[in-house]
Amino acid sequence: MTETHVSADTIRSIFSAAMTQMYRDEVPRYQEMTRIVGEIDGEALARDPALEARLRRSGAFDLIGVERHGAIRVGRPEELAGLRRLFAVMGMYPVGYYDLTPAGVPVHSTCFRPVEAASIRRCPFRIFTSLLRPELIEGEDLRREAQEILARRRIFTPRCLHLIEIFEANGGLGEALAIEFVHEALHTFRWRGEATVTAGVYEAYRKAHPLVADVVCFHGPHINHLTLPTLDIDAAQQALAERGLDPKSIVEGPPQRQFPILLRQTSFKAIAEPVRFAGRDEARGEHRARFGEIEQRGAALTAKGRALYDRLLAETLAANPPRDGATSDYRAELERRFAAFPDDAATLRAQGLAFFRYAPGENRGARGDVETLLRDGALIAEPITYEDFLPVSAAGIFQSNLGEGGRRELSASANREAFEHALGTKVADEMAIYAHEEKSSLERALAALGQRSPMAENAGR
Repeated sequence: MTETHVSADTIRSIFSAAMTQMYRDEVPRYQEMTRIVGEIDGEALARDPALEARLRRSGAFDLIGVERHGAIRVGRPEELAGLRRLFAVMGMYPVGYYDLTPAGVPVHSTCFRPVEAASIRRCPFRIFTSLLRPELIEGEDLRREAQEILARRRIFTPRCLHLIEIFEANGGLGEALAIEFVHEALHTFRWRGEATVTAGVYEAYRKAHPLVADVVCFHGPHINHLTLPTLDIDAAQQALAERGLDPKSIVEGPPQRQFPILLRQTSFKAIAEPVRFAGRDEARGEHRARFGEIEQRGAALTAKGRALYDRLLAETLAANPPRDGATSDYRAELERRFAAFPDDAATLRAQGLAFFRYAPGENRGARGDVETLLRDGALIAEPITYEDFLPVSAAGIFQSNLGEGGRRELSASANREAFEHALGTKVADEMAIYAHEEKSSLERALAALGQRSPMAENAGR
């Protein structure tokens, strides 16, 4: 009798829960942040009785307080390719390419995540994964030594690799092997507090760039943050400061809006963790890299909407970039610029600025085109939640947790081809995923209403 395979969604859920518990044990301040976010979300629900109904309708209510993502950094193409195989066991696939070098961070990245809407509703967990670009390390000797150090390490246990091979050969894992896989996979992301280099070598890389030290000098890609969703990120930001959790100075992303778009993020700054260095003297020191993050997600924007967002953000940064001690000026400039971005669902949909998911309404007898069906209540359009990331925001989070040493001028261009070669596959186009979801939902809704599905072509972006 053939053993039943555990679904990838279930394995991802088990992994996410285990990763969360591990990180809460390792970073007690993250546990405190979790309590704060829970209080803020409770207040938001009490303040807005209609909010719960909207969340239940979208399937998001059961995901309140459930970690949305984590982030890791790796040093070698072989490590990235290995992670692609590991995450595939959990139904997580590379979506999007992010070049962080314009913001002075010497990495490029992707997000391993579920891609089907049903899978996201079951467990939204994803891992933002960055690959070091060693050619951007200053100094030929440091570059060469970094590659030698990284070539000696192995970030996966032998048993984990064997379980991945079993999955690939059989198309799945049974219950016992799935649980064992999660246990073995966690070792890759665990914080050990031991550097693989001497204190002197670590200090040389820290001076070159703190992120390089974090990637090169340790046993593997320890999880550097987990992220909780919140229903009110501005209140959460204020509460972090009031409770002494030292949040970053601004919330990254668009300003506060009636109709949320894309992604807003904040975090408490990286904690100092004790480190024992290699060498006969076993010197001790500290390392700052790990923190807790909060996010609030809004509607996914179309290419047209994203172009408008990118332009308004660029204008804001050019006119009044965020500076310590002058963050209110930046926030005021951001709000002023984004007054040009429509702030209601009807306008965003009519102008083709955001993606929407369609469903049949109560008036099943109505006939006409899509706009008529929407007006008459035969169709309902709900915004599709943005499931990806923003390079400027990601870099802003990274920089705030690397200190001043994390701010560098890097003269480098994006290299998606090299990243995908290291990964061993192409990254999926997030815009195509959203467009497919919008189009297919409209086709299903029209079919349920007895309308001809070719009308779905009208919603193409």
